Amino acid sequence: QKMPEDITSEIESSFKLLDSKFVAVRSSATAEDGAEHAWAGQLESYLNVTEESVLDKVKHCWASLFTPRAIFYRFEKFGKETHLQKISVAVVVQKMVESEKSGIAFSVHPVTEDYNQLIIEAGLGLGEAIVSGAITPDSYVVEKIPRRIIDKNIVTQTRGMFRGETGGSEWHEVPKEHGEPPSLSDEQIFELSELILKIENHYGFPCDVEWAFDQNKFFIVQSRPIT
Repeated sequence: QKMPEDITSEIESSFKLLDSKFVAVRSSATAEDGAEHAWAGQLESYLNVTEESVLDKVKHCWASLFTPRAIFYRFEKFGKETHLQKISVAVVVQKMVESEKSGIAFSVHPVTEDYNQLIIEAGLGLGEAIVSGAITPDSYVVEKIPRRIIDKNIVTQTRGMFRGETGGSEWHEVPKEHGEPPSLSDEQIFELSELILKIENHYGFPCDVEWAFDQNKFFIVQSRPIT
């Protein structure tokens, strides 16, 4: 189905303003994430998208609201009231961070439920590999008060997901000298911990955060309530 002309021209002109060869195209449903339900993983997101394919990927994001997986999820959450739920899909187009390393973090330890602990998971390359469960990340447990690292679980990483030359994502082997050491230094763990706590304090509830690290800088790419 053809996209309306006004939306097409808006996306094309806005893409140029981003001044980036590659972008991330991410779905965000209006009823997406709350304390009772989380749409993460139900709708599509696309990484390393180029100008040539951005319109197509936006359409794919809209269409992902009607995949069997998303429809079943709605039925699971809303039951017979599913048809009454007015759910729309916004699509976020943002500059792509070419992650040297990335991962997820929980501002409250999701297993022990200890509010004085946060946990960071980290790996080399794009965070998609961790979120999908394709690689086992390093994990670091940080105590909030007093601020200290109380546990580290380091995993040797043999492969990672990285940007392909013409866009998209592809698997690359990770050399042993890069895959064996911890993904984050202690200094980086503390720096990221401060960001996670700022986010938790801002929202006033425990948060599940996706992050990326590129050129000595952390980027927060998503945050939602822990469900």
